[in-house]
Amino acid sequence: MRHLKLFPILLISMTALFSLNSCTTDNPANLTPTVVQNNVQAGAWRITSFIDSGKDETNHFTGYTFTFDSNGTITSTNSSVTYSGTWSITDSNSNDDSPNSDVDFNIFFNLTNNFEDLSEDWNIVSQSSTRIELIHVSGGNGGTDTLTFERT
Repeated sequence: MRHLKLFPILLISMTALFSLNSCTTDNPANLTPTVVQNNVQAGAWRITSFIDSGKDETNHFTGYTFTFDSNGTITSTNSSVTYSGTWSITDSNSNDDSPNSDVDFNIFFNLTNNFEDLSEDWNIVSQSSTRIELIHVSGGNGGTDTLTFERT
């Protein structure tokens, strides 16, 4: 009989636990601007995937390493060429970003070559100390671009 009295309490407790576990936030703890900035500034990176509206254009960046300086400069270098641009991490704090992140990774190269395709306000899909996955949905043609950096 005593077990029957505990059943409603156990049922309510489990329901509450599952409800809390299923909640998501718009800005997970590892997607704060400070965390992303610290990770990206700690070393050199390479592009391991760049899909431009469904077309794989990763090969345009083969051999380039990218560094993100604390002064907002992004530098891309291969054995013979160096390109510079700017970068920043911003917290747009809006509900229109996709996926569920308010933190934007902004890249700008004032160039008229393949690097201009990287110039976007990217949404962060995921990030860690060794990998950053970004996405951008074009407002013009609705195409989706994805960009992945991995630490070298």
